[in-house]
Amino acid sequence: MSIHENLLGGPAPTHLPDDPEPRELLAAGTPPAEVAAKYPTSSLAWAQLADEAYEGGRVVESYAYARTGYHRGLDSLRRAGWKGHGPVPFEHEPNRGFLRALHALARAAGSIGETEEHERCTTFLRDSSPTAADILS
Repeated sequence: MSIHENLLGGPAPTHLPDDPEPRELLAAGTPPAEVAAKYPTSSLAWAQLADEAYEGGRVVESYAYARTGYHRGLDSLRRAGWKGHGPVPFEHEPNRGFLRALHALARAAGSIGETEEHERCTTFLRDSSPTAADILS
């Protein structure tokens, strides 16, 4: 038996490929709008834009940024073999942009009264990564 075999019978965790350039630019202080423009598939850049907008009281803008990051992340997950469910571990750093965008979408949806979407995204986050749900909440 392989030590990596999933004994619970569910899908294997999805690990997005590393894309260090956007992460490094953001860590160096490059504005997230510049990073998103240069790397539009980076969920991390969109999530950071969503966080900045939310913190600035621009909730609808935050919602739009988060939705973009969320959909870019879904595209990346599908390309990585994800079938619509299963673990997306927060411990794998390249997954964090998607998980942060998902959290930001849930937060903004709740703030504008999109209760159904807030609940769906909150559940999706917890199902994908309990660690992310705990850390980001």
